[in-house]
This record gives sequence, structure tokens and C-alpha cells, in this order.
Amino acid sequence: MLHAAGYDVPGHTEYLARRAGLGDDEVCMHLGGDVLRVSLVTTHPPLREVPGLVTRQRVLHCLRLTAAHARAIGATGPVAVCGLNPHAGESGRIGREEIEVIAPAVADAVAEGLDVIGPLPADTLFVKAARGAYAAVLAMYHDQGLAPLKMLHFSDAVNVTLGLPFVRTSVDHGTGFDIAGTGTADTGSFAAALRLACTLCDGKD
Repeated sequence: MLHAAGYDVPGHTEYLARRAGLGDDEVCMHLGGDVLRVSLVTTHPPLREVPGLVTRQRVLHCLRLTAAHARAIGATGPVAVCGLNPHAGESGRIGREEIEVIAPAVADAVAEGLDVIGPLPADTLFVKAARGAYAAVLAMYHDQGLAPLKMLHFSDAVNVTLGLPFVRTSVDHGTGFDIAGTGTADTGSFAAALRLACTLCDGKD
């Protein structure tokens, strides 16, 4: 619908970043509920483009923003980082992005004093994350992180744009044009977004 209206942006995240004078890569999409909180290194590119977009600089920037957000909301524990490949690459046997890109970014974050671990296999990482073991998770791409998040929190998760100079929260789902005017929409995520916005604003100077 944005494209149909003449906006050449993937979504609100990038639109608001540009309106704030920032580049698309200076903000980070984050969605969270009471238990599971997930940030994304990439947002909505075709899957075939994801490996080239997962860079050491981008992973580190998202880790900084995610760790700061976790502190702001009082979440405890490390930020766990997903590998890009199955089994986090199996020591290079299923891909080298973990060795050449993700692990160095994690090391950079640790050197800065951030509580970060990984890269870890996403399939087992999310089992522990769903039990509250981590303050947040950094996923490499959309469905890797948001499939488990929405399984747990579809009706109460909040979308937060990290890195903006103002607080921005939103629902964790689409606009639901197909049910507009039917009286069947679930307002749980919207209410949660309002509550989190108030919390984040209260914490700012």
C-alpha cells in the first residue's frame, strides 16, 4: 500500500529513519513481548540477498541498539546472537558467515562491555529464549526471528524502531486491510505498544 501511494520504502521503519535524517542501516527493527524480544539485522529483503547484507558493522550496530533497549526496559541476561546458517555453520562446514562476520561482531561487542553471546544455532537458541534465558535475541533475517516471536506473542508483542531520536512503537502485525470495518480486530498489540511507548518516554530526560 505504501508503494501504491508513491512511497519507495519497504515499511515504516525505513520511512521514519529517512524522515529523521538517518540511513536505513542506522536503525534496527525490534519486536518484543514479556518473554521473548527479537531484533533483526535485516528487515524485508528477498532471502537470497540476506547473506550480503549481514555485515560485521551492521551486526555490531544492532547489538549496541538492542543492548541499550534491553537496559531501558529492565530486561536482564545476555543478548543472544543467531547464526545465519543451519547449526550456526557447523564450524564452517555449512557456511562461513558465522566465522568471518558474526563472531567478529560479537567479539567487538564484548570488547565494548556488552553482555552478548553467540553466534548460536537459531533452532536451539529460541528454546532457551522462550524460557527467559536472554534479555533479547538478535536474528539475522525476518522469519528466523519473527516466526518464534509471533508464535508466543502475536497478540501482545510490540514493534519498536531502535536508533530513532524519538520513541516509536507499533503493533507487531500488519495493517489488516482485509478485516477493516468488521469489528474483529484484536487490539492487544496496539494496547501493548501504547504502554511501552509510555514506559520509554518516562525513562527519557
